[in-house]
Amino acid sequence: MWQRIDPGAAGFAPDLAERLDALVEEGRAAGLHGVVVARHGRLVLERYGTGEDYAWNTPLGVVDFGPETRHDVRSVTKSVVGLLYGVALAAGLVPEPGEPILRHFPEHADLAADPGRAALTVEHALTMTLGLDWDESAPYTGPENSEIAMEMAEDRYRFVLERPIVEEPGKRWSYSGGAAALVGGLIARGVGRPLEEFARDALFAPLGITSFEWMAGEDGVASAASGLRLTPRDLARIGQAVLDAEAIPASWTAEMLRPHVPTWDGFSYGYLWHVGPGERPGRPGEPPSWRAMAAGNGGQRLFLFPDLDLVVAVTAGAYNGDGQDAAARAVLDEVLLPALTS
Repeated sequence: MWQRIDPGAAGFAPDLAERLDALVEEGRAAGLHGVVVARHGRLVLERYGTGEDYAWNTPLGVVDFGPETRHDVRSVTKSVVGLLYGVALAAGLVPEPGEPILRHFPEHADLAADPGRAALTVEHALTMTLGLDWDESAPYTGPENSEIAMEMAEDRYRFVLERPIVEEPGKRWSYSGGAAALVGGLIARGVGRPLEEFARDALFAPLGITSFEWMAGEDGVASAASGLRLTPRDLARIGQAVLDAEAIPASWTAEMLRPHVPTWDGFSYGYLWHVGPGERPGRPGEPPSWRAMAAGNGGQRLFLFPDLDLVVAVTAGAYNGDGQDAAARAVLDEVLLPALTS
């Protein structure tokens, strides 16, 4: 259970809630469904709205969101899988990042006979540098999108591992839900039970998270790429656990959030987490950027600011369109960060 703290006592302007309300009322955060802000491990602010929503591609109609309303977090799921891998690794249940990945999918030994595929490691999946053909540029509504095609496949792991090789692994970041699926498969095989059960017992329960869903593909396997549904409060709770290394080894969070491969505009990718600079190069005096981010289709965001001991969780409904991060960026750049006083 979150303990509350007044914005002023948490180092924000006392009128923080009013600033957020004004942002929404002025239409500068379209599609915003929920915001939860925590600082120093306490709940500073939460706000919920109303809007059309979906569970994956199933319409839910107009939803009045609240503290107990679960929401798709889409590809934020990948980052939670990154946490679960670290927990399993500390217990000796999954292979080390440097191990060949096909060694742990022995049913696909024919693929391992290809030297190019035999070179794929667990780390290549964790960093999305597999070098395999993968395209998620199409909407997440049909098999033209590689992730959706994977969710419809008879064997999701073979679907990923047999994609054409387009470049040397480890050289370039290329967004891939298939990479997360492979990591999820390694976890499930290593712990000897479904991914969602391990998540419940090894991460969610220790954090007091009791309300979640984990959607599955046509093969009945929980989607490690995008299947989680959580409340914004619980999403923020996971973020706080990362900052506090609670239920997650501190050594793993450090490695997970270390820049491993460049992505865009000075940002990087760690192990299934986006990694930011924590500062805004060339822009002295401006509020800091996030240091780590988990992001999902539609504007789902979990921002971590370790130096500020600040966690921000945002849910939104801008699925498959342009400007999916507009609401979250407005919340951060126009309300929260300018309102910091200490």
